[in-house]
Amino acid sequence: MMNILIAGVGGQGTLLASRVLGKYAMLLSKDCKLSEIHGMSQRGGSVVTHVRIGDKIYSPVVWEGSADMIIAFETLEAARVKHYLKKDGILLVNEEKILPMPCILGAAEYPSGLKEKLQAENKNTYFIQAQAWALEAGSAKAANIVMLGALCKLFGFDKQVMTEAVAACVPPKFRELNLKAFELGFERV
Repeated sequence: MMNILIAGVGGQGTLLASRVLGKYAMLLSKDCKLSEIHGMSQRGGSVVTHVRIGDKIYSPVVWEGSADMIIAFETLEAARVKHYLKKDGILLVNEEKILPMPCILGAAEYPSGLKEKLQAENKNTYFIQAQAWALEAGSAKAANIVMLGALCKLFGFDKQVMTEAVAACVPPKFRELNLKAFELGFERV
């Protein structure tokens, strides 16, 4: 069984990433359950998706302390959900800062030292430049697919099957761009 938590901010593609993982599981004839938690996702709020893959999955929820991997599309979101990660689990973080509304309004400051703190707490923490790599592929919006490429390599997923899953889940006009983004994430992590 595999438990993956995806955390990000509305508009970063957490839901597409979870659908790609679901398709990946289906292509491998595995059971998969997804659970999406939308905050104020359309206004830049937190979005968390639970993905569970195995022979038979009964619950879509990843329990605290049981995630094999957390994919965080933003650094503060990684800090918010790190308690879901199991001991020695993998924390994959897009090194991007998106200011939450209290910071934008001046009511709070974005926490400093998050990267160092997350790395100190877990030896299996990886920070990548997913947005910059996605721009190389053709669009910053493909950062989620860059992250899936990195996940594929770090977690030992079947690259060919994951590539098929990405191709099946993105619109045809964006397929080439997303496959390039996936490849950059896989190669550079």
